[in-house]
Amino acid sequence: MNIQYVISTMVFWRRENQLSFEQDCELIRKMGFGIELWPNICNSSECRYERKNWLRLKTATEGMLVSMRSRTDNPDIDKWTEQIQCAQLLGANIVTDIDSLRIPRGTNGKTWDFTSEIIDTADQNNVGIYLETGDLETILKAGHKYTSIRFCFDMGFANCHPEHAFADYVDSLAEKIAHVHLTDNYGSSDDHEPPGIKGGIDRENWDYLLKKLDEYDNDIVGSIEMVPPTPENLIRQATEFLFEELDWPNPPCRLENISVN
Repeated sequence: MNIQYVISTMVFWRRENQLSFEQDCELIRKMGFGIELWPNICNSSECRYERKNWLRLKTATEGMLVSMRSRTDNPDIDKWTEQIQCAQLLGANIVTDIDSLRIPRGTNGKTWDFTSEIIDTADQNNVGIYLETGDLETILKAGHKYTSIRFCFDMGFANCHPEHAFADYVDSLAEKIAHVHLTDNYGSSDDHEPPGIKGGIDRENWDYLLKKLDEYDNDIVGSIEMVPPTPENLIRQATEFLFEELDWPNPPCRLENISVN
């Protein structure tokens, strides 16, 4: 297993603004991480992945490992094509969910036509589509139907959805996991606390996930996904837990002392 780490821009939620993107990227870069982009900032409907923003995204993330969280505004074919082309430009994968891909659930009468067109477009552009943890039966069906789909294992979802045990989610998805949302919660809602909170996900579950990931020779992106309001402190707290207490491999190398205005 080869694992690299990114910080989700969720950590800047409600703090970021239209002018702060470059500063936020620089903070993350100096801490030695790549970046997972959210499609928009708080209280804004404008999508980062629109063509007019591509040069800015490319310039601000130059030299960084980049992942993209798919837009969640029920994107149509054109919007999906645009964000796939943006991902190709940035060398990024796209993390998405069942609803954004319009994957049929059960026997609801929907077809796979929309999903198939998106997967074909992503394959043609060499962009990975990583399906985030959700209804286990539906996700496994999609993973079986499309060989190029990989899974994003969301620790928060697996911890607060008791339809299956945490280990069952891991066992079912591990072979195709290529992305992990490293987050925590108290088991009642997916509130994106920093990894390692007291009363959060059991240490045994963290260890079990790492053990199972290590059984497969996959390239993994570990995305630290947390809510604000103090991004630098949250990142430090999360990294101390992951790399010092849990001993997860390949910790990022801090570039220099950081001064945040």
